Amino acid sequence: MGFIADSLNRIQPSATIAVSTKARQLKAEGRDIISLSAGEPDFDTPQNIKDAAKLALDAGKTRYTDVDGIPELKAAIAAKFKRENNLGYKPSQVTVGTGGKQVLYNALLATLNPGDEVIMPAPCWVSYADIVILGGGVPVFADTLLEDGYKLKPDALAKAITPKTKWFVFNSPSNPTGTAYSFEDIKALTDVLLKHPHVWVLTDDIYEHLLYDGLKFASVVEVEPKLYDRTLTMNGFSKAYCMTGWRLGYAAGPEPLIKAMCKLQSQSTSNPSSIVQWAGVEALNGPQNFIAENNAVFVQRRDLVVSMLNQARGLVCPTPQGAFYVYPSIKGCIGKTSKNGVVIHTDEDFVTALLEEEGVAVVHGAAFAGSPSFRVSYAASTPQLEEACRRIQRFCGNLT
Repeated sequence: MGFIADSLNRIQPSATIAVSTKARQLKAEGRDIISLSAGEPDFDTPQNIKDAAKLALDAGKTRYTDVDGIPELKAAIAAKFKRENNLGYKPSQVTVGTGGKQVLYNALLATLNPGDEVIMPAPCWVSYADIVILGGGVPVFADTLLEDGYKLKPDALAKAITPKTKWFVFNSPSNPTGTAYSFEDIKALTDVLLKHPHVWVLTDDIYEHLLYDGLKFASVVEVEPKLYDRTLTMNGFSKAYCMTGWRLGYAAGPEPLIKAMCKLQSQSTSNPSSIVQWAGVEALNGPQNFIAENNAVFVQRRDLVVSMLNQARGLVCPTPQGAFYVYPSIKGCIGKTSKNGVVIHTDEDFVTALLEEEGVAVVHGAAFAGSPSFRVSYAASTPQLEEACRRIQRFCGNLT
């Protein structure tokens, strides 16, 4: 259709949203579907955060706010960065958006010129590349390996950098693999970045609090303070605070970049919901004990899913140390035929047949630039996970 902008035709709809939508449609048709496709905690938003939203409503805090966040929330964010990450930011260096995705979108759209390159370790979150393309940039995938735990190696980063590189997008713990980088892992990467002063760093810390096995979180600028003046540190409320539907994200970085992002937001959505912002203040300033309680459940679920998927014929599933995803390889299933006669040429063939034949919705690896694999979100109840894994085992066992 010639009416639609060429730039829009260069990108794809979000694969994770598409799979979740398909699963909901099949459920509505009466199919027995277990969806493990959405990156969404199944825990409810903590009561104190919900109460803060109700108080904001009752107090009439329902009007326009500053475009990129109320002063109280910016102050809470600055205090969080200092308290948890040893990072010093003034409120004028903080921006708040309608979800972490908008913050990333603002940063990239406000800075990319045609042909600018953006490096991202692959597999990576589905939206990074498409946002880069929409902004006129060129996504550059720096591949990682299952045998390395999907961690980007310094030489792979160095090889990907060119004079056209504008950003390095870094996500730890990672979506889709759950890979979590230690302080030493990050230092090896920042040593490379110090040699290339034209490369900016966009660090996506949205899964910061979802870390397991005693691993301590480290953010890029905390590891290498010399990168302070060319790093945007992004975070949000959706994952650790179980606030996916509230749509609230934030970032801190150099003031000129923050001002440019605010300028862009002023001509798109303007301010995030006023009520949600007050809930965000409570989330950051209120009790944090529920995070550890939720994480203990996530660890149990992770161990269950990893164990059961590794018992499925043809799958190899590493044990991640963060987020709530596992990313098994289906290399041993390629070329085989499903019970209903579907030949598994790709991971998309695998997940499509799995949904049709066993009613389990997962996301294919090609969506994350990492094949042949699929992503499972274990942010679901234990009985659902057990049943889903049994179905995946049966599906793989029936491949011939």
